[in-house]
Amino acid sequence: MKSERAVMLVDCQSFYASVEKAAHPELCNKPIAVGDPARKSGIVLAACPIAKSYGVSTAMRNFEALAVCPDLTIVRPRMKTYIDVSTLITEIYETFTDLVEPWSIDEQFIDVTGSTSLFGSPEEIARQMQTKVMLSTGVWIRAGISSNKVLAKMATDNFAKKSESGIFELPVNQVESILWPLPVSQMYMVGSRMTAHFVRMGLNTIGDIARLELGEFKRRMRIRMGRQSDIKAEYYWQTARGIDPSPVVARAFAKPQSITRGRTVQSTKYQTMEDIEPLMIELVIEVCRTSRRHNSMGRVVTVSAGTMRRGFSRQMTLPSPTCLEHHVVSAARELFKKHWNGDPLTHLAVDLSQLTDDSTHQLDLFEDIERNLRLAKAQDSIKDRFGGAAIIRASSLLETAQARDRAIMIGGHYA
Repeated sequence: MKSERAVMLVDCQSFYASVEKAAHPELCNKPIAVGDPARKSGIVLAACPIAKSYGVSTAMRNFEALAVCPDLTIVRPRMKTYIDVSTLITEIYETFTDLVEPWSIDEQFIDVTGSTSLFGSPEEIARQMQTKVMLSTGVWIRAGISSNKVLAKMATDNFAKKSESGIFELPVNQVESILWPLPVSQMYMVGSRMTAHFVRMGLNTIGDIARLELGEFKRRMRIRMGRQSDIKAEYYWQTARGIDPSPVVARAFAKPQSITRGRTVQSTKYQTMEDIEPLMIELVIEVCRTSRRHNSMGRVVTVSAGTMRRGFSRQMTLPSPTCLEHHVVSAARELFKKHWNGDPLTHLAVDLSQLTDDSTHQLDLFEDIERNLRLAKAQDSIKDRFGGAAIIRASSLLETAQARDRAIMIGGHYA
């Protein structure tokens, strides 16, 4: 491939399941899934290729997975192990180039433009990475290769994952012939709802968007989605044409635009405000602690709730940005009480957005904001050192609270 840049998106096949198979050789040729075997209604976090061939898929309920694959072995997740293996894989990539940008626990963007003189073509580098990762971890990796991150991602998702070699190169001069005929649903960052919008606009393939003039595409988007859709239109139009100037940044973790924490819960346990409020407070504590970790404050609080019949998502703008729990709890409680229909709760989430830097804040005649910030950060330091349950509120001792149990988990799962 002749291009100025050589960028890969490298993906680990069935990552959690692959790690478990490597740790349990006796399961090598058996269908396995990662989830909580003690909960029939729990969900599948990952399934190995053998299990997938029976119809087992991510997010399927355990009882559904066992129905389609009775011989399925469900293995309890070990999140710390997965993080450690992911870190090891990143270190393997970094033996080829320092330009390795984590995208998720099992995906990395890698710029090998400056490495080809040492290790060979991008495809040869990908093969060497496959061998090293397989020998070190037992995980099979797939690599999409192109000239930028967007094209590399689409090369991985649409072609490398379906290729026996696990490697696919998408030259820029072949984007029109290879990428444009694909259904629009297979374009990067296009989900089911956006797909429905595009199909109703008569845009069924990636090429249908790419062939339009930008002004015409914006016009159609405005008709469909309103006058505020110009930025979205430009983004999707550039993606369809494979335009992406963003660099691969070593070990880059972008500052979040918003911070959300949510839980799916058993409806039988969350039926009154007294049941729900301890969980709401815990979600707010997590949101505010994360906000302070990023040295951010937010001004818009959003509460989203699912119930047995219907849910809601509503937001409130605060008088000034904050990262203090009592400010966010007050807004979240008001939003929830105003819009909750009284049905048993199935899901609850709290979001803090419109984030700004916390180096300056609005003074308050009735509250010592600086003192409360120092106190909050001191509590954060104690939790960082001794664990999330080192300091908890009295409400977290109630039956419907979850903080004590989740303090020993990683990503909502036991380590």
